[in-house]
Amino acid sequence: MSTRARYLGAAGTIVDGRFRDVDEQRALSFPVFARDVGTAPPYEQVKVVGVNVPVKLQSEHQDMDIRPNDFLMGDVNGVVVLPSEMAEEVLKMMKERVEKDEKVRKALEGGMGFKEASAKFR
Repeated sequence: MSTRARYLGAAGTIVDGRFRDVDEQRALSFPVFARDVGTAPPYEQVKVVGVNVPVKLQSEHQDMDIRPNDFLMGDVNGVVVLPSEMAEEVLKMMKERVEKDEKVRKALEGGMGFKEASAKFR
């Protein structure tokens, strides 16, 4: 499935559930993010039901729709959803935060305490 997704132009896959074959996924160098790793249920329960349609997360702890054109970013710490209409504003905020964090890091390397560096640069 990952080979086909990559062929069709996908940058990665996010699974609101479990996925399997971690070693094979890593060998493909195709990023897959999921809530858990384990044996997937039978095919009849795991199938594509729509393409480019809103998706509601299946979690009692999250009430969120992911819509076509939203941005999904993942790494080893988790996955973040950025609604497309907020992208410009959030990207500006992220750039500013990275610049502030870099100033804090340099101050810490220079011997300043974390509390003082945070107060000064954040």
